[in-house]
Amino acid sequence: MARLLLKLQRYFRRKPVRFFSFIILYLTAGSLVFLHSGFAGETTETVKEPLASETINGDLDVQNLGLIGRVFKEAQRPSKRYGPPWLKTGSLDAPEKGRDYASSWSRALKGKGSRDQEESRAKYIGCYTDNTQQRALRGTSFFDYRKMTVFRCQDNCAERGYMYAGLEFGAECYCGHKIQTPNASESECNMECKGEKNNICGGANRLSIYRLELSQESARRYGSAIFKGCFHKPDNMSLALPVGVLMTNMSVDKCVDFCTEKEYSLAVLAGQNCHCGFPSVHFTLHEREDEQLCMHRCSGEEFESCGNEDYFVVYQTQVQDNRCMDRRFLPTRSKQLIGLASFPGAGNTWARHLIELATGYYTGSYYFDGSLYNKGFKGEREHWRSGRTICIKTHESGKKEIETFDAAILMIRNPYKALMAEFNRKYGGHIGFASQAHWKGKEWPEFVKNYAPWWASHTLDWLKYGKNVHVIHFESLKQQLFHHLKKMVTFLGLVVSEDRLLCVEGQKDGNFKRSGLRKLEYDPYTPEMRKAINGFIKTVDLALRRRNLTGVPDDYAPR
Repeated sequence: MARLLLKLQRYFRRKPVRFFSFIILYLTAGSLVFLHSGFAGETTETVKEPLASETINGDLDVQNLGLIGRVFKEAQRPSKRYGPPWLKTGSLDAPEKGRDYASSWSRALKGKGSRDQEESRAKYIGCYTDNTQQRALRGTSFFDYRKMTVFRCQDNCAERGYMYAGLEFGAECYCGHKIQTPNASESECNMECKGEKNNICGGANRLSIYRLELSQESARRYGSAIFKGCFHKPDNMSLALPVGVLMTNMSVDKCVDFCTEKEYSLAVLAGQNCHCGFPSVHFTLHEREDEQLCMHRCSGEEFESCGNEDYFVVYQTQVQDNRCMDRRFLPTRSKQLIGLASFPGAGNTWARHLIELATGYYTGSYYFDGSLYNKGFKGEREHWRSGRTICIKTHESGKKEIETFDAAILMIRNPYKALMAEFNRKYGGHIGFASQAHWKGKEWPEFVKNYAPWWASHTLDWLKYGKNVHVIHFESLKQQLFHHLKKMVTFLGLVVSEDRLLCVEGQKDGNFKRSGLRKLEYDPYTPEMRKAINGFIKTVDLALRRRNLTGVPDDYAPR
């Protein structure tokens, strides 16, 4: 033993060896402390944050997880949930009987988040029961155990077209088209959101549910299928809906799955019958009926409506309608240059998407945008004078540039919306969003100061110097797509195919659509900005009316 100690003493007397040995011991000790704290944190989190998606055997059910966010996979978890002791303020037993399933519009938000919620396009409707055997919302779900917020859940559910968004256990988000469980006591939704401590995000096996007021009712979904509405039985069933089957236990899922397998874009429920087809002149989906006329309960699912012999419930499946997907360059070079002119942020890219689907020909651009080319706009690489594209995107507003074009479609959009859209594009990309730092910094006021006058001068210049200008308002195109797109195709000198236009209606959004729900939590426009912009609106409105054109829509600004 003495010899061993003597050897160690001689070993550490050497300065370089002693120095490096101390470093190794120091790093080892630090690593052990770090690992110990990590394991301690995991142990604490396991107790306090069990998932809501455990199965009967206690294993994690990951079938519906993970559109975004982090998911923790832990095996052999107990089927019953246990929250921290201070959160056990109410019983988690079976809910009261006789409560209304979907109409409890009962309270305002808790905490400081109420003001933000009032500004968003969603309404809190109550606390509901939820468990792995009977989900209240049966659509998409995702978890984030670090940054979940009420707004984030609402935004993602709305983006996917669901009617309801529900938050559970502070970090779990569920989407759905219908609420399929009873109400629970408000005291049982008592857990703060992981990403915002002043808002409530459900509780243990309890959902805080919001109804999403989507901008377009047709964007409602049931799972992967988009709800289109209630429609009267078409006159010629064999031409309108060529495939059909009788289902004894009819449900939306069964009909949608059947039509998807048969590769049709429409699943039509008519009582016990399921029909499949495509939108056509025989079944345009333009004349919607009151949904109450279709309120006939499905035989295979009590919470769903399956229509009846005269009034059909229609869903759009995930099958792509290929009647309008083929696109190519013009077979012969055009001798006319037709512009698709707009102020930035006024919907030019969306209009190009519609025109390409409606005509079957690529659109070109005065510029080059690689991201648009990669998304399928193959005309981006063509020189704008090549004559191989049906029309040319341009934001130019100078006399010389405008007079280059033989004709033009002029897109006009509400300047308040257009300015914000272009600001988001500039700092967040085509479908992204500018950060709060950009909105609240010096960039936004400077942007409005420079771009707001351009919004007016752009329209005025095209009206003044344009040779043959067809004016279309962005808002009118959204509201009456078929009607205005038909006029645009005719203006481009092409024969209109109505079946092709109906196909476009089912695929109108394209790859460049921002979420319909997400918006700022405050009004970015100051009174001074609004005063200036309202003046520009009046100027443009007057210029349009002087040329016997339709003035700007009433919702641009009070006049």
